[in-house]
Amino acid sequence: MGDVLILGLNSDSSIKKIKGSHRPINNQDDRILILSNLIDIDYIVLFDDKTPIKLIQLIFPDVIVKGADYEKAKVIGYNFIKKYSGKVELVELYNNKSTTGIIGKLK
Repeated sequence: MGDVLILGLNSDSSIKKIKGSHRPINNQDDRILILSNLIDIDYIVLFDDKTPIKLIQLIFPDVIVKGADYEKAKVIGYNFIKKYSGKVELVELYNNKSTTGIIGKLK
């Protein structure tokens, strides 16, 4: 979908703000280690806020990619990226492969 893939990754403190004190299950260093081994990812940038809007505004991406469990118009950064003819792409998710899905199975 582009030439360079910059992955915005929620920091541990960001995840705690969103999911609560019991999260994340895998800390940011472990997540970075795993993701950095994926050949298609060029850069990983941690962000501490609840949303990546500041990162999006700094980078000015041509494309924002988000899971298909969102509607394009509700993706953080949608309104910003549309101002300069960027686009939002939605990708298919694998059922119950998210941390929330795995935790649900364990319960």
